[in-house]
Amino acid sequence: MKARLDSIDWHILKELQDDGRMTNVELARRVGISAPPCLRRVRALEEAGLIRGYRTLLDEKQLGYDVTAFAMVGLHSQTEADLMAFEKTVKDWPIVRESYMLSGEVDFLLKCVAPDLQTFQNFVIQKLTAAHNVDSVRTALTIRRTKDEPVVPIEEE
Repeated sequence: MKARLDSIDWHILKELQDDGRMTNVELARRVGISAPPCLRRVRALEEAGLIRGYRTLLDEKQLGYDVTAFAMVGLHSQTEADLMAFEKTVKDWPIVRESYMLSGEVDFLLKCVAPDLQTFQNFVIQKLTAAHNVDSVRTALTIRRTKDEPVVPIEEE
């Protein structure tokens, strides 16, 4: 069910996506309400699960993670138990940063970040292709990132 939000809630969400470190007083100023009701609204948005958390976005290249690659995984079996088992396995692999179950020819798309090509290749050979129920793996190395907006596209009202 889609959440019912008023224009102030939408404004709060947009401002927090742009800068999750601002104080409640600054947020309240930006959305045009006083601090106490602003804090109540933020807490309500958190409790409703609309705000899932707060984090710092890091530059992986500057931290030595030079390889970003995608792995397209096909499974032998797509029973619910097998899908859930694969999802659980993926959660234990630090190299996998995002995982999506897909419809169509590929069952899962995995976004992987590694310090170098050898580390990624070792992961594919030793972990991914060796994992239970994995039938096929195709990989694609990224050349460069052309867009990076890990936020929800909130339209201005």
